[in-house]
Amino acid sequence: MTAHETPLDSDSPLTLPGFFSALADGELLGGVCAECGEVLLPPRPSCYACGGRRIDVEAQPKTGLIFSYTAVHTPPPAFESEGPYTIAVVELDSGGRLLGRVNAEYDDVEIGSRVRLHTRELTADERSIAIEYELEWPMHVFELGDG
Repeated sequence: MTAHETPLDSDSPLTLPGFFSALADGELLGGVCAECGEVLLPPRPSCYACGGRRIDVEAQPKTGLIFSYTAVHTPPPAFESEGPYTIAVVELDSGGRLLGRVNAEYDDVEIGSRVRLHTRELTADERSIAIEYELEWPMHVFELGDG
């Protein structure tokens, strides 16, 4: 899909609502800069590597490796009951990087761990936050392994 030829509105895959709408349908979309090849996750209208504005939207693999990770010991109030939890920057097999929660204990994760992206239903706390901010985004999490 050549996104730079389509209008930029809330349904566009180059916006967060468009990105999360596709994710809710099970599709992980990334922007790919036509100028330099940089993979942009979530997609956006211009490239953060070269500034190019010709961005194509392409399906991305849901597998990759942990690039960096940390534990959140003091979560925001709505997530207090879920702490501590692990979050990571995952380098997908396409080279793009995506931040997300890892459904594993911090001590079970290491740089280079293989993961797969899944979406899940929001918890009651997450749902109340989504309603408060008028968001209808799915929760994405990484599971250890390829499965």
